[in-house]
Amino acid sequence: MSLPRIRATTILAVRRDGRVAIGGDGQVSIGDTVAKNSAVKVRVLKGGRVVAGFAGSVADALTLFEMFEEKLERYPGNLPRAAVELAKEWRSDRVLRRLEAMLIVADADHGFMLSGNGELIEPDDGILAIGSGGTYAQAAARALLRETPLAPRDIVTKALTIAGEICIYTNTNITVLEPSV
Repeated sequence: MSLPRIRATTILAVRRDGRVAIGGDGQVSIGDTVAKNSAVKVRVLKGGRVVAGFAGSVADALTLFEMFEEKLERYPGNLPRAAVELAKEWRSDRVLRRLEAMLIVADADHGFMLSGNGELIEPDDGILAIGSGGTYAQAAARALLRETPLAPRDIVTKALTIAGEICIYTNTNITVLEPSV
């Protein structure tokens, strides 16, 4: 007998005019049951200059956050290099490769989606989305970015709300963070 699949999260990051915001919903589902409504899956790193969010296993994501913070310490002020180094280590290490999580990391200049498959993606339009409702949030954010003058924080909030109205694994209990710099 297999355990029900745990589904958690929609994470969205948006960059516009040198500003970035990242947000996530609060739902964690086990099978077809909502297990938690208020999980927080986004955080600030590096003294508030970097924002990050995860989808997938919490324990695995926390391990990856710690590893990423070490890379940020090793390459201060160089988010792209830190992201590349984490992706390389994650992909090449047999134990780390089994981690079941995805990350979005962003600062005022760059944003990346990272996975254990070696994926390291920086989008053309400044929008990154992962998780169960990621495609819904991304589509909504893309429309809002193109058609409105809204700030990144407002786009993230509105797009995640739309995703929460469509995706059964996403709710509208939203946490949004911005870097402090």
